[in-house]
Amino acid sequence: MAESRQYDTVAFDVRDNATMLFFAKTTDIGEINDYLLLMRTIDEDFDESIYIEINEQQFGGHNLIREASLTGNVLTLRLHEPAEPLGGIADIVLTWSETTENLDSVEMGAFRVLGDMLVGGNA
Repeated sequence: MAESRQYDTVAFDVRDNATMLFFAKTTDIGEINDYLLLMRTIDEDFDESIYIEINEQQFGGHNLIREASLTGNVLTLRLHEPAEPLGGIADIVLTWSETTENLDSVEMGAFRVLGDMLVGGNA
C-alpha cells in the first residue's frame, strides 16, 4: 500500500549532527498545515539513522527505508516494513511544486539525506 503526499515547499538544511530535507504544504498566509521531514542523523556512538517525521509523528531507524527513487518532482520512498503508525503503508510518494527553490533544495538534499538508498530514477 502506498500513500501520496503533495507539497508546495521544499527546504534543505544541515545541522551539527543531522542533514534534513523538509517538505511542507502551506496556507496562503505561509502557515504550515502539513509536513514531512526526512532526516539523516550521525552520532559518534551510533551508526547513521534515517528518520521520517510526518506532522509531529516520528519513526525511523537504521533499516527504515529500503530504497528511494527520484524522477522529476516525484520522490518515492520504499520502506523495509509497512509503517504501522501510518496505517501500514509500504511506500510514500512525495510530489512538490516545480519551483526553482524547491528543485534546488531537492538537488542539494536528496543525495545527502538518502545516500545509497537512492536508486534508479533521474536526478
